[in-house]
Amino acid sequence: MDRKIKVGVIGATGVIGQNYLRLLSNHPWFEVVYLAASPNSAGKKYIDAVAGRWHMRTDIPEKFRNIIVEDASLVEKAAGKCSLIFSAVEMEKQAILAVESEYAKQGFAVVSNNSAHRNTTDVPVMIPEINAGHLDIIPLQQKNHGWSQGFLVVKPNCSIQSYMIPLYALMKAGYSIDKMIVTTLQAVSGAGYPGPASIDLIDNILPYIGGEEEKSEVEPRKIFGKVQNGKIVSDESLKISAHCNRVAVTDGHTACCSIQFAGKKPEMQEIIDIWRNFSGPPQELKLPSAPVPVMIYREENERPQPQKDRDAGNGQAITMGRLRKCNVFDYRFVGLHHNTVRGAAGGAILTAELLKAKGYIK
Repeated sequence: MDRKIKVGVIGATGVIGQNYLRLLSNHPWFEVVYLAASPNSAGKKYIDAVAGRWHMRTDIPEKFRNIIVEDASLVEKAAGKCSLIFSAVEMEKQAILAVESEYAKQGFAVVSNNSAHRNTTDVPVMIPEINAGHLDIIPLQQKNHGWSQGFLVVKPNCSIQSYMIPLYALMKAGYSIDKMIVTTLQAVSGAGYPGPASIDLIDNILPYIGGEEEKSEVEPRKIFGKVQNGKIVSDESLKISAHCNRVAVTDGHTACCSIQFAGKKPEMQEIIDIWRNFSGPPQELKLPSAPVPVMIYREENERPQPQKDRDAGNGQAITMGRLRKCNVFDYRFVGLHHNTVRGAAGGAILTAELLKAKGYIK
C-alpha cells in the first residue's frame, strides 16, 4: 500500500482505546493521527491524559504520546484529519447513538465497539469470518440516513466469538444447529477498568453480568441473519440459552457449550476437521490481522486455558477443546478467545481491514 489510511480513535483514553493504540502502532494499512475522549481529557497531550491510568503491558507508543486529545463530541474537530473512526466512547446509550451517527453523517467510516447500534436494523454486527456479506447493506444504510460517504458498522458482544465461529463453520459445512446452551466464564477485563472490586472476586464467582445473557442470546441471530427488504433480518431458528459469569481471570473469555443439531449430525472427528480447516474472507483476502488458522483444536483434556491459549494467533484465533458427546444434546465443547483483542479492539480492526479490502474505505 502506497499510503496509509488516516485513522481516529474516539474514547482513546479508556482501556479499549488504549488497546486500539497498542494494536495499531505498527499497522501496515492504518495510521492513527487523531485522538479524542471526554471533555476532561480534551486539550491535553495523550501522555498526560492517561497519566496514572495506562493499563497496557507495553509502554505508550512514542508516536501517540504528544498528540493533543480532542473532545469526542465535537465531530468537526476530526474533519480533514482522518477518514476512519474507531469508536470506544463511554457515554449514555442515547449519546452514543447520536455521536456515532453524526460522525457517519459527516463522512467518516465508523467502526464501533459499543452496543448502542447493534439493534439498528441497517447496521451490520460484524464477525468478519461469518457475515462479510452484511456489508452489502452499507449503500442502503447511507441512503436511509442521507449519508453521502460515511457509514456505521459495529462489533458484537465480546463474549460470543469463542462459539459463534465454531458454530458457523459447522453450518457452512452443511449442518443445521437447532439449539445451544452456553455457560461463559468471562475475564474481569471485559468489565473495563477498574472492573469488579477484588473483594467480590477473590474466592468467588459473580453469576450475573448485567445485560450479557440477553446480548449473548440475541446478537448471534442477527449475525447469522440475512439482508432482506432493506434491513438485516435475524435468524430465529437457532435457540440459545446463556449463563454468563464473571471470574477471576485477567483476559480470556471461556465458553462451555452444548449443541443440538437439527437433522443429520457429523461425527466427532469430522467436527474437529471442519474446525481445523475452516477459513473465511479475512483469511482468503490475507488481511493483516487475520489469524491462520482461525481455530486451533487442542487434544489435551485440560485445554484450552486462558493463560496458555488467549494469545493464539496474536489474540485473534479461537482455541477449541474437549469435544465430546453430550448426555442431553448431541455434543459439548469448550471455546476460548482473547476478549480485549478478538472480542474488542482487534475484532474491530479486522472488520476495518475487511471494509478496506472490499472498497468501502478509500
